[in-house]
Amino acid sequence: MSLSIISADYQNPQHGHDLIYLLDHYAHDPMGGGEPLSPYVRTHLIEQLRAVPGAFSLLCYQQQQAVGLANCFMGFSTFKCRPLVNIHDVVVHADYRGQGISQQLLAVVEQIARQRNCCKITLEVLEGNDIARKAYRRFGFAGYELDPEAGTALMWQKLLN
Repeated sequence: MSLSIISADYQNPQHGHDLIYLLDHYAHDPMGGGEPLSPYVRTHLIEQLRAVPGAFSLLCYQQQQAVGLANCFMGFSTFKCRPLVNIHDVVVHADYRGQGISQQLLAVVEQIARQRNCCKITLEVLEGNDIARKAYRRFGFAGYELDPEAGTALMWQKLLN
């Protein structure tokens, strides 16, 4: 299997198409919410990503077929006083899962993070997404804690309309 991973160019219409295609594929999956991307997101996501400082996306291709995606955003750790990379989405098309694509995407994210002198890479994963959790653990991710007695950090949200 010949894979190539590239940094998406948000100005490139094919890259934009492939990014939306893969993200929508993931959105249809129960772990992605089970519903398609909204028409608004499909129409505006690429232009909005262009406007976010520190946003970057990786696209993975097998031959000419888009099979994997990682959407990432630069952040900052106040405790380490260094930048970090937050992986917001990791997508592997269902037809290509089990081939190590997520591990290869994560390796490129790590390479970029090291080049940018980041102190860590963060991501969130659903508690019930056992396949993703196993893949992330295999790559070296673990729950975040400062003091074992305080427990691991929880990612919470408050939706704003």
